Amino acid sequence: MRIKCSVYIATSLDGYIAKKDDDISWLDEASANVPEGEDMGYQAFMNTVDALVMGRSTFEKVVTFDKWFYGDKQVIVLSSKELTIPEHLTKTVTLSSESPQELTDRLEKEGYRKLYIDGGITIQKFLDANLIDDMIITTIPVLLGNGKPLFGHTDKTTKLKLLKTESYSWGFVQNKYQVVR
Repeated sequence: MRIKCSVYIATSLDGYIAKKDDDISWLDEASANVPEGEDMGYQAFMNTVDALVMGRSTFEKVVTFDKWFYGDKQVIVLSSKELTIPEHLTKTVTLSSESPQELTDRLEKEGYRKLYIDGGITIQKFLDANLIDDMIITTIPVLLGNGKPLFGHTDKTTKLKLLKTESYSWGFVQNKYQVVR
């Protein structure tokens, strides 16, 4: 069985995952309206994941949070540059400069079955390599006007099949897509 690569991410209504300066305070503000204990399926998704793959910028952002949200899951940070991994994360976080194809081939040989792909550029690279199988995208009802887009410019057309849509009373809309090969 081929390794599965999945995306779980939030975006503004106009398609941005962060402001140009990596500011995601808009996401924190919107999340303040989410009822206590509601995770919109995040933990159930995480329970199906063997490891996470994220880019350097995403890692540098999430490592500043008060809480490490990935527990003991293996996290692979894609970067061609050196990266200092905090001491408390050295058992679970590793650095790789492999291409998406090289990385997934290696991880599949090591027995991994499902990867969580996170971060705009990383998601774009995995899509360009035709490695993403499905995406759960939660749209937040805010227009940022500019910032870092979830999907960048590409010469490739990627077809998606909508599997499920769920709307929440606090305004979020979550769509699950399958990538059509």
